[in-house]
Amino acid sequence: MKKSSIICALLTIATAFGISSCGEIKRGEYASGTAAVFCDDGFKNILDEEIQAFEFSYKDATIVPFYMSEQACIDSLMQDKCQSIIITRDFTKEERAHIKSQNKRIVRSNCIAVDAVALIVNKDNPVSALSVDEIGKILRGEITRWSQLAGNDTTAIKVVFDAEGSSTVSYMREKFIPEGKKITDFIKPYAQKNNAQVFDVVKKDPDALGIISVSWLGNDLSVAKQVPMEERMEDYANENDSINTELTEEVNIIKVSNPNEDNDFSPVAYKPYQLYINSGEYPLFRKVWMISTASNSTVLHSFYTFVTGFVGQKIIIKSGIMPYHVHSRVVQVVK
Repeated sequence: MKKSSIICALLTIATAFGISSCGEIKRGEYASGTAAVFCDDGFKNILDEEIQAFEFSYKDATIVPFYMSEQACIDSLMQDKCQSIIITRDFTKEERAHIKSQNKRIVRSNCIAVDAVALIVNKDNPVSALSVDEIGKILRGEITRWSQLAGNDTTAIKVVFDAEGSSTVSYMREKFIPEGKKITDFIKPYAQKNNAQVFDVVKKDPDALGIISVSWLGNDLSVAKQVPMEERMEDYANENDSINTELTEEVNIIKVSNPNEDNDFSPVAYKPYQLYINSGEYPLFRKVWMISTASNSTVLHSFYTFVTGFVGQKIIIKSGIMPYHVHSRVVQVVK
């Protein structure tokens, strides 16, 4: 079967999932049935855990995830091929009006997290910190070799992204590349299919500079998944407001500084710990949005309510990024 045929088949199935619903439900109840959520690959670890926790709590509900680029998620919702997506921006007034006019649906959106874009290198790479200015120069082809940053390694910097059209690529383009231009107009990055492949390339290649969502680097969620779901749910329901997420040690995570007038041109660089994402001292951050056109009496709306509720937000804490709706007292011991 051709790739295009496979994609069309998946979208057809997803659309069918998206419109499944049950009868009218009362306030506080959760609908049963099966539904699909389309999600940018950068947030796969988070959504997988949200789904497991939701299905554990509501035995008659099933959520089927589809992971793809952010642009594909947006296009699918606009074309009514799905009714729930997770991306890094809210919908505009024009997009909402189009959906209401063409699809007869109302758009609900909720900021569910604050994510960070992380830069990672191999354990043997001596570079430990970069400034925002240096990152921009790398992406614009003005810095091309590791020796321009640290050490004597004159090999070329291999910039490694996930798939074209992803939220990570879009974020870095908008932040560092002149308007109307693409990153590929300046350098030839090594594109991968997803964040997992970016991580694997960096683990093996000392010359690689990986650009990835920090939610792929948190150890707490990986450790949590080794615990039975019943015990995980007890932890998620615990109203302890402190967080202490460690980041993986399988790769080196680059510290980032942003000397500017607002911080008196401080050269201090920060890793993307929750503490520094929350304070804004780690400069590469963006909001994560869940957008839904599902009606109230559907399993999709129930899942939307779950993710934006206390337990759903507690799961996000475990991923290494900041939940948007839980005002946590951040406790982080930096080694």
